[in-house]
Amino acid sequence: MSVRLDRIVTRGGDRGMTSLGDGARIRKDDPLIEAMGCVDELNAVVGLVRLHCPDRDELELIQNLLFDLGAVLCIPDREDDGARIAEGVIWLDAEIVALRESQQPLTSFVLPGGSVGASWAHMARVVARRSERRVVALDQTRLTSSVMFLNRVSDYFFVLARHMNDNGRSDVLWRRTQV
Repeated sequence: MSVRLDRIVTRGGDRGMTSLGDGARIRKDDPLIEAMGCVDELNAVVGLVRLHCPDRDELELIQNLLFDLGAVLCIPDREDDGARIAEGVIWLDAEIVALRESQQPLTSFVLPGGSVGASWAHMARVVARRSERRVVALDQTRLTSSVMFLNRVSDYFFVLARHMNDNGRSDVLWRRTQV
C-alpha cells in the first residue's frame, strides 16, 4: 500500500471539525476524536520509551498496532476491530509472560519511577489506561479486541517498567507513611 500526503495544511479543521476515514465530518471534541487522540498520544509516548529501551523490537510493533487501532476507530461503522488487533492481544500475553519470568516477585505496590526509561514506561501505562477508558466509552460491541489490546498494552508497560528497573530490584515501592 502506498501512502502519499501532498498537503499537511488543509485548513479543514480551522472551524473545529475534522474528517473521519469514511469522509464524515465531526466536531473535534467528539468522544470518538478524544479516543483517537488518546491512542495517538500513547503512540507518541511509546516512541519516547523506545529511546530508553532500543533493544525491545516489540515496541515498534506496538506502535504499528496502535496506528492500526486508530484506523479502526476512524471508521465508526466498521463491523469489527480487525484481526491484527485481536492477534496483538495474544502476542502481548506471551510478551508479558516472557518479561515476568525473570522479575522479582511483587511484594508491594510499585510507584512510577526508578530509571528514566521505567518512568516513561509507566507514563505509557497510564496513557494506555486513559485510552482504554475512552475507547470503552464508545460502541463496545465492535471494539472488543481494541479494549482488550489497550488493556494488555498497559499491562505490558507495567512489566516493561519493572524490566527497566533491573527486573524489579530497583522498583520504587509504595510504603505506608505517617504524616
